[in-house]
Amino acid sequence: MSKLRVGVIGTGRKKERADRFGYAMAYSHAEGYKLLDTCELVACADIVEENAAAFAAKYGIGDAGVFTDYKRMLAEATLDVVSICTWMHLHEPMVVDACAAGVKAIHCEKPMADTWGGAKRMAAVAADSGVQLTFNHQRRYGEPFILAKKMLDDGQIGDLVRLECGAGNLYDTGTHFIDMFSFFNGEVPAKWVLGQIDYRQETRVFGSHNENQQVVLTEYENGVFGLIMTGVETNPVGCRDKLIGTQGVIEVGCADGPQIRYRLAGETDWTQPDTGGASIHGPMFIERAVADIVDCVRSGRKCQLDASNALIATEIIFGAYESSRRRGRVDFPLDIDDNPLAAMVENGELKPAADVEAAGR
Repeated sequence: MSKLRVGVIGTGRKKERADRFGYAMAYSHAEGYKLLDTCELVACADIVEENAAAFAAKYGIGDAGVFTDYKRMLAEATLDVVSICTWMHLHEPMVVDACAAGVKAIHCEKPMADTWGGAKRMAAVAADSGVQLTFNHQRRYGEPFILAKKMLDDGQIGDLVRLECGAGNLYDTGTHFIDMFSFFNGEVPAKWVLGQIDYRQETRVFGSHNENQQVVLTEYENGVFGLIMTGVETNPVGCRDKLIGTQGVIEVGCADGPQIRYRLAGETDWTQPDTGGASIHGPMFIERAVADIVDCVRSGRKCQLDASNALIATEIIFGAYESSRRRGRVDFPLDIDDNPLAAMVENGELKPAADVEAAGR
C-alpha cells in the first residue's frame, strides 16, 4: 500500500518558548508523521512564507510543496491527510475546504471552533463527505489517564459517580480535561449544564476570549455528574481530573505533585501508581495520537479523537457560557450558533479591562 501524502496548514513559527500567541503545533504533528513509514510529509502552508520555508526545510519538503495559500496547497498537492494547526476561528473554513478537496482525513488542533455552530458544521461536513475528522485531545494517549481509565474499568473504585476538573480556563485548557471526562465516562453525552462566569480582565488565547473564572455543573445521560472549576490560582479541585466512585477516588495531575494517585474506601493513605516517568503532558502523547489517526484511516476503525467525541466536551463548554448568558440551566441539545462569551463582550454585557499584551501584537 502506498504512503499517505500529508500536508500541514499553519506551520507557525517555532519559538524558544511557546505562549498564548503561538505554539507551532505543526511541528509536534510533523514529529508524529515522521515516525511512521506509512506517511510522507509533502506539503505545508503558512501565510508567512518564512515560516512555511523553515518548516519545509526541517522536514524535507521540496520547494514545490511550500505554499502561502492553503487553498492552493489543497488544489495542487494531492493530499490524503491534512493537519490543521491554525487559530480556532480558521478551523471551520479550512476543514470545509479540505473536505471539498477530497482528502481522506483531517487532524485538527483543539478547541474545535470559535462557535458552537462552527463545531457542529465541521463535524457534519466531514461526516457527509466521508472524511475522518479528529481533534488533538492527545491526553487520551497519556499513561496517567490510561491508568486511571483501566482502574475505573476494572471496578477498583466501584461505580463512577462524579468527575471533577480544575483548569486555567474552560475553553482552551479546559477542553483537554473536560474531554477526559468523556474518555472516562464511555463517550456518554451530557444532558444539561449550569455555569457562572467572571470575566473582568480580557484574556485572549490564540485570539479567542477565555473567562477568568467559572464554576460549572453538568449531568451526563448515564447519571454521572461533572464539576468543573477554572481560573483561580489555587486549584480548588486539587488536580486536573478527579474520578469519584462508590468505592474510592482517583486523582490525575495532582496540584501537589503526583501524576496519579488513588485512595480506596476505608483507606487513609494515597497509593501512587508508576507512570514510567510520564507526566500529564507527555512525552509522546501527540506522536501516539497521530499514529492512531493514521491507523484508523488505513483500517477504517473509528478513532477515539473523532469529531463526534470532541463535540461532547465542546457542547459543555459553549453550554456553560450560554448558561451564564441566560442566567439559568441549559438543557441539551444546545440550541445556539454563536460563542456566548464573545457575544456578551461584543454587546457590552461583559466589559473586561483591555488585554494590553494581545492588543500590542
